Amino acid sequence: MRDLGTLLEALPYIREFRGKTVVIKYGGAAMSDPRLREEFARDVVLLSYVGMNPVVVHGGGPEITSYMERLDLPVRFVEGLRVSDAETVEVAKMVLVGKVNKDIVLRLGRHGQPAVGLCGDDGLLFEVVRRAAPSGEDLGFVGRIERVDVDVLLHVARDYIPVVASIGADRDGHSYNVNADEAASAVAAALHAYKIVFLTDVAGWLRDPREPGSVISEASAGEVEAALASGGEVCGGMRPKLAACLAAIRGGVGFAHIVDGRLPHSLLLELFTDAGQGTKIA
Repeated sequence: MRDLGTLLEALPYIREFRGKTVVIKYGGAAMSDPRLREEFARDVVLLSYVGMNPVVVHGGGPEITSYMERLDLPVRFVEGLRVSDAETVEVAKMVLVGKVNKDIVLRLGRHGQPAVGLCGDDGLLFEVVRRAAPSGEDLGFVGRIERVDVDVLLHVARDYIPVVASIGADRDGHSYNVNADEAASAVAAALHAYKIVFLTDVAGWLRDPREPGSVISEASAGEVEAALASGGEVCGGMRPKLAACLAAIRGGVGFAHIVDGRLPHSLLLELFTDAGQGTKIA
């Protein structure tokens, strides 16, 4: 009876979301745990089956680091951003585009929906410019997205689930590392997505980072903006997540969600249940 109740609870949400685009930033434990990887693929396929238009954007930082260490290449971060020389970008492209992206595509296909893997180089999907760290330090080939060619995504999305790796290129054809949160936010804004969902390794935006139960279940864009401006109130990996949420909302996305990707089916629980799971920003 509980399963029946859950289905009935989901029905109005399925009706509301039908035909709408949802961008999912895929990362963290949901990407590294074999069981969660399969459940994520099933959840995305289900979104497609009930009439939504899912778009997956992913990074793969831990795998890039692992391969760089195996190749005895230096790994260095400045303010959370990977310093990327030409060799680093080459490894990142091989890992993100050649391995991680194709693994996601294959899992989605295995669970019933064909997908197509893309990166920002394909059809000049992402046009990027070189960026520095907030402190001004040079990061090498690390890019900020200036333009998303939505025609490429819309063309693919007519028949397939797009799966986008966070690599981009500048006008001269040089490839760049792009932060996956920023890439997902830019994609969502360009598509005027109804929702963007960030899968993370925390329960959501916490009122007190030391207290896992202090999840802020709902917040306005103004509240997020004020928290980011206050400096000390938001720290660690939550700051870029909230900044990406805010950029998406300011870019025309209806809602942004931060959910705990360590929990099975957290994507569906946030979208299709009254209680939700995580933080919703409107």
